[in-house]
Amino acid sequence: MSQKNETKILALALLLTVGIVGGGAWWFTNGFGAKIGNTIAPGSEPANNLSLQDRISFGDKTLTPGAVSAEKKEGVQAIAAKSYDKAIANFRDALKLNPNDPETLIFLNNARIRSKSYTIVASVPFGTDPNAALEILRGIAQAQNQVNSSGGVKGVPLRVGIANDDDNPEIAKQIASSLVTNSEVLGVVGPNTSDSTLAAGTIYNSGQLVAISPTSTSVKISNFSRYVFRTVPSDFMAARSLANYMVRTLQKKNAVVFFNSQSNYSQSLKSEFVSSVSLEGGQVSSEFDLSKADFSAAKSVEQATKQGAEVLMLAANTQTLDKALQVVQINQKRLTLLAGDDVYTAKTLEIGREQAVGMVLAVSWHIDGDRKSDFPQKSRQLWGADVSWRSALSYDATVALITALKLNPTRSGVQQALASSDFSATGASGTIRFLASGDRNAPVQLVKIVPGSRSGTGYDFEPVR
Repeated sequence: MSQKNETKILALALLLTVGIVGGGAWWFTNGFGAKIGNTIAPGSEPANNLSLQDRISFGDKTLTPGAVSAEKKEGVQAIAAKSYDKAIANFRDALKLNPNDPETLIFLNNARIRSKSYTIVASVPFGTDPNAALEILRGIAQAQNQVNSSGGVKGVPLRVGIANDDDNPEIAKQIASSLVTNSEVLGVVGPNTSDSTLAAGTIYNSGQLVAISPTSTSVKISNFSRYVFRTVPSDFMAARSLANYMVRTLQKKNAVVFFNSQSNYSQSLKSEFVSSVSLEGGQVSSEFDLSKADFSAAKSVEQATKQGAEVLMLAANTQTLDKALQVVQINQKRLTLLAGDDVYTAKTLEIGREQAVGMVLAVSWHIDGDRKSDFPQKSRQLWGADVSWRSALSYDATVALITALKLNPTRSGVQQALASSDFSATGASGTIRFLASGDRNAPVQLVKIVPGSRSGTGYDFEPVR
């Protein structure tokens, strides 16, 4: 491809990106339906030099960056002053203005608690990925609201704290150390990334406090700790499904992989895909590191084509998604596109558009993947729109903790319940069971990008049946 054409395509991608940022269109959705509010515009994130005390809240402070309504501010102040009836009224008013704010719903349910409660904490990346944080909190808030409105955990309400770990492994470790020393905390949902889960997991393990990540997929987490679980399938499952689809369904044998060498998740998915393709009788002829300063989408695609590649596999993480989408634009639908779940985002639909049509992704959940589940309907009623896979799997993580608390509401009891071969709970994505490795015992879902109207972009993800 000529330098002139490459410049035109990349300029178009840049203009589309600017349009998203300028319009505040980073919606909620990785899950993909009507637009949902309470998303955070880039540039409004808080500084990373917050104290540990400022990073954890049960309602006495808001962690959501950006503008906060006067009603919500008054509710937070009322909780800090222990004026719980006033806080309840304030948070109800705040939810009328912004009904899809999960932090407000969590604080409202916390304010309603008057006596004994069971406490869990969400470890989410408000400072660096606030939209992912909101998606995760929607699942947790829905599970808390559901159990508390139906009488609690055997009569005891669930209290939820929120911790902002910035997706930073060191901060995640500091938060883990704080939570471990708080005897009231009986479980954690999070962290979000594999790097943070591996770092904080050492603390949760030594402190014997269960953490269930809804979103960390690295194979290094398997058998990492008796106290670290996850409701998302590992990269091994995703890679195996993609390799099987590539070789057996598409009848293609030669692929190249784009990944980020600085990301545990990205390295894990890349390595597992290379191994899985080889086992299926295919080959990965080249690997391109998206994190390199001199990375060129045009040169990489040109090299892949010269090597006879038939497939471009995007094992990008959130930080390198923009570069992966440059690859999509440069490719111009010439080579088949496959991708992992960090590419499963509205941004891919908005930027990739027609050039992304036909891309197949291995994901953990799709809102239309299980037609028997009532979770999509209940979540729409609560939030006013479709929710993402992060919401579904954080809901599952919270439901798993609630089920374990019903069996034995102690730290050791929660761990023993989750690790038991008899453990079972019903979540958004079906039955929740864990392997001895701490991994979710569940398959992945393949989805494809098609023209459609659900997301509002003109393109949608739909299950591959």
